[in-house]
Amino acid sequence: MKLASSLFPNQWRLLASSPQLYLQSFIFSTASTAKSPTLRQYRNLQTGVSPVVTSSYLPTSYITQKQIEIPTSPEKQGPPVQESLGAFQKLPMVMPSIDLYSSALRKSKRVQPTKGIANIAKRERNRGAKQLDAFMKELALPLKGYMESFPRRRLLHPYERSLIELTLGDGKYEEVLGKVDALRKKVLSVGKEHASLCAKALSKREAEDRLSEGVEKLELVFQQEGSAVDDLLSIAKVLRAMPVVDLEMPTLCLVGAPNVGKSSLVRILSTGKPEICNYPFTTRGILMGHVILNYQRFQVTDTPGLLRRCDEDRNNLEKLTLAVLTHLPTAVLYVHDLTGECGTSPSDQFRIYKEIKERFKDYLWIDVVSKCDLLGGGSPVMYAKEDRSNDEEEIIKYRETGPDEAFHVSVKTEQGLSELKSRVKEVLSTEMEKIKSGVRVDPSVVASS
Repeated sequence: MKLASSLFPNQWRLLASSPQLYLQSFIFSTASTAKSPTLRQYRNLQTGVSPVVTSSYLPTSYITQKQIEIPTSPEKQGPPVQESLGAFQKLPMVMPSIDLYSSALRKSKRVQPTKGIANIAKRERNRGAKQLDAFMKELALPLKGYMESFPRRRLLHPYERSLIELTLGDGKYEEVLGKVDALRKKVLSVGKEHASLCAKALSKREAEDRLSEGVEKLELVFQQEGSAVDDLLSIAKVLRAMPVVDLEMPTLCLVGAPNVGKSSLVRILSTGKPEICNYPFTTRGILMGHVILNYQRFQVTDTPGLLRRCDEDRNNLEKLTLAVLTHLPTAVLYVHDLTGECGTSPSDQFRIYKEIKERFKDYLWIDVVSKCDLLGGGSPVMYAKEDRSNDEEEIIKYRETGPDEAFHVSVKTEQGLSELKSRVKEVLSTEMEKIKSGVRVDPSVVASS
């Protein structure tokens, strides 16, 4: 009744003739006279942010963190995160420089001028500028991808940092990456310069000449500096071929002087198939094999031999062995050749052994005397001549029987191999229990102590 009494005569007539039209006018007048909402009323108002993604609106909850990156200041950024082992297997596939150049040139030639340009000169300079821009980007973008995908050495695991230094040489990795980045910057500079010149051409002939000049200049840049891409390809092949080490899997590392029989034992104990020859430094890198005991998988590592000298005089092969022991949690199987057939005398082997045993004394340890078929009745057939006049009692005992509690084995006659396998099983099982319980030796601390 309040509504009926408040209506004017003209409103009565409108209501009687067209109720729907009256209702619309009533709503409009009510909305226009309503007070604006206050700040307090806005507090409970819920809003949603929907950024444009590929020409459609999506709520931000559906956008992944990688799609929306919130920039942070350098002060708020945390310290760099160190990579876990396995970074080498994530390296990208690098194209040879000639293939990269040919692919970029082929794709750029397919670029057409913008439609609707009637003037021949304008159309030709538009085509030339676009082709040079496409050529530049097809060259620079893969180079940028390589720079982003190859990890910085300081972020790698210490073991992998050592592999890079000892395999490639100190500074070679950073040097090649620097050359690739310099090539990328040169390509961008030359490409932008000649694309700009082509866009300013006054005739069709001039635009064609500027396009040819730009292509020739980029080709010259790649001829002069493209070898950096091929160097990066070689580095990727070398690093990708490195054995993968699982830190959560027990590892047995075979150590000893060169040619004492480590590789033969690796073939017996695991799936590794190292080269076996009768000369020093047969093992020219780290070889990883696996052994399965009671349905449990373990790692067995063959390492290059160690000679009697200080660390500063060791070659890169010997340093690879020390890198494995220093940076990886592993049990040690130390191999001795008392016959001297390996070329290293027993006294020198003893001194190497004492040094390594003292440096890594907290590791689980197995001593093995190999080639026992040549040690007839305890009287070794000596192949390496040495002066025994000043021998200490400890060295005399070592020359006869090796270290205390050492396993005497022969791959040729299979003497002692079953006992050695049982002991390896016990050591690796113990190592597995240490890993599961979280009680593990920090190799870097052991090595530096």
